[in-house]
Amino acid sequence: MSLLKRVLLSLVVLLGVIVASSIVANTLFKRNVRAEVEQLFDNVDNKSEVVTEEDIIDLPTSVQKWLQYSGVIGREKIVSGRLKQQAEMRMEADGQWMAVEAKQYFTSKEPGFIWSATIKAAPFIHIAGRDKYLNGKGSMLIKPMSLFTVADSKGEEIDQGTLLRYLAETVWFPSAVLNDYISWKEIDDNNAKATMTYGEISTSGVFTFNQMGEVINFEAERYGDFNGEFSLETWSISMSEYKAFEGIKVPTEGKITWRLDEGDFNWFNFEVLEIEYNNPTIY
Repeated sequence: MSLLKRVLLSLVVLLGVIVASSIVANTLFKRNVRAEVEQLFDNVDNKSEVVTEEDIIDLPTSVQKWLQYSGVIGREKIVSGRLKQQAEMRMEADGQWMAVEAKQYFTSKEPGFIWSATIKAAPFIHIAGRDKYLNGKGSMLIKPMSLFTVADSKGEEIDQGTLLRYLAETVWFPSAVLNDYISWKEIDDNNAKATMTYGEISTSGVFTFNQMGEVINFEAERYGDFNGEFSLETWSISMSEYKAFEGIKVPTEGKITWRLDEGDFNWFNFEVLEIEYNNPTIY
């Protein structure tokens, strides 16, 4: 056998080993995420009280209008759920967009979520990602090809960031904002400030509403990792294209942007494909 053939054969064998290892690693990654989701849902009682007009009477007018528009009045409070997303993301302002497929599970009486994603970095190359907020603590795990851990982030900045993410994403399970860990302050007819306090973290963000009662933007000061260091920056989510899932109207498209001194960095765009509320299926 010629040297060239031996080299090519070795490369084919090596590629096969990497692909096989990645498949096994991805199976284990998904199994671990499922175990975390089961832990998230462990103490959830999916029997819930019905939301009434009295429940929202003390909220800012814009928030009341949103909850009425969303359709939560007269329905059971959302205590758990699952959603599916397709998205695109990039790591730098001039970077290449990468396709993302994600699913997310959430709870509201005790706030928490598990977000699991497959990021298609290049043909035959994926990145497995998992974002978690549980018991007031956040963590972020990133594993290229599901094999190598390049990030397993924890700490106060991650706790603050995941709490703010949870607060922003209550737009997908609106009755969650009626829980005691969220308080409201009216700014004007179209803006209200929400403060979420849970565990050792308390932080705030501003929801912006249109005349129909739709949330169209959320903005807050959030910790982000820039060039290996955390800094507090303005984090903004624009939202649109409302659709109803199980009778609840929610925004299904959005753009997430860091508003930095050097300019806006739109790094993540998403579309919600499906949502299942209370006693959702775990995939």
